[in-house]
Amino acid sequence: MSAVPAMDEMEADDGITLSELFALLAARGRLIGAATLLGALIGLVIAFLVPKWYTSKTVFLPPQQQQSSAAAAISQLGALAGLAGGLANVKSPADQYVALMESATISNRIIDRFELLKVYDVEFRQDARKQLKNNVRITVGKKDGLIAVEVDDREPARAAAMANAYVEELREMTNGLAVSEAQQRRMFFEQQLNDTKKRLASAQSALEESGISQGALKVEPKTAAESYARLRAQATAAEVKLQTLRRMLADNTPEVAQQQAALAALREQLARAERQDSRGNDSDYVNKYREFKYQEALFEIFVKQYELAKVDESREGALIQVVDPALPAERKAGPKRAFITVAAALAALLGASLFVIVGGLRAQARRSTTA
Repeated sequence: MSAVPAMDEMEADDGITLSELFALLAARGRLIGAATLLGALIGLVIAFLVPKWYTSKTVFLPPQQQQSSAAAAISQLGALAGLAGGLANVKSPADQYVALMESATISNRIIDRFELLKVYDVEFRQDARKQLKNNVRITVGKKDGLIAVEVDDREPARAAAMANAYVEELREMTNGLAVSEAQQRRMFFEQQLNDTKKRLASAQSALEESGISQGALKVEPKTAAESYARLRAQATAAEVKLQTLRRMLADNTPEVAQQQAALAALREQLARAERQDSRGNDSDYVNKYREFKYQEALFEIFVKQYELAKVDESREGALIQVVDPALPAERKAGPKRAFITVAAALAALLGASLFVIVGGLRAQARRSTTA
């Protein structure tokens, strides 16, 4: 049975026992204590030399997607619902608003607004933006989705003003960008409305050149032409939707195949209507009248959706809702003088202890060599 040696009798690989190590540290206790005290004093001086700074924080709710009017708009589109549905699925996450606030545009506005070139004592905007980025933290709450803007500055009033200014600049920027779903719908229908307006004017001019007056536009073949116009509008919308699906999905997917079948059915009905109309007289007048009614139907659809999108967009303009506005901080955020002092003292204690241990190991090595 082997006896387990005592801890103080076990020699380390470097040739010094633990008891000798503790004795060495105790013998140099005054030196270690003095070094620790000196480190604490240096840390305290550094803590007082570092300028104080204050932190102000504002919390706001970013714009949310408007679903009520959007859903009504899509339901009224009929065959165009598939196309508008793709627009309604456009998301506007809070991370996008964070990226906007961190953009160079808003940073430059903040720099100019608070004269940060003088405050940070720099010459170029690039240097000011870097320092501003270090003093600003913009985060998104994972559970509540709220956006928080924290700003550090040597003056508490300026820190609060800068935090609130970020929200103001974000609101101004989003008013000029199509960020939200309603804004994107508004831009889409505005473009479609302008294009359709031009085509409608051309169709009306062509119809008037055929010898038909404005009063004659309300008489026969009104019923047949309007039916044909609606059918053609549905076919156009189905074709646009198919092109949209093909940009996102493969041709062999069920969604694309279903849309192809729907488009083929509409084209067959449209061709049958054209064959029936071609047997009658005054085909030139009928064709021009049908084109006019087709463009008129599209124009009415786009006008209605454009107005609904504008209403949603106007509602979103004030939907950056501030939950907690930034106020001047009553207490400084830093420096943490106690933490700096303790950390410096611990660093000095560790450094002095290592110095004593290394010195003891060297002395032990010299004695072993001499012996």
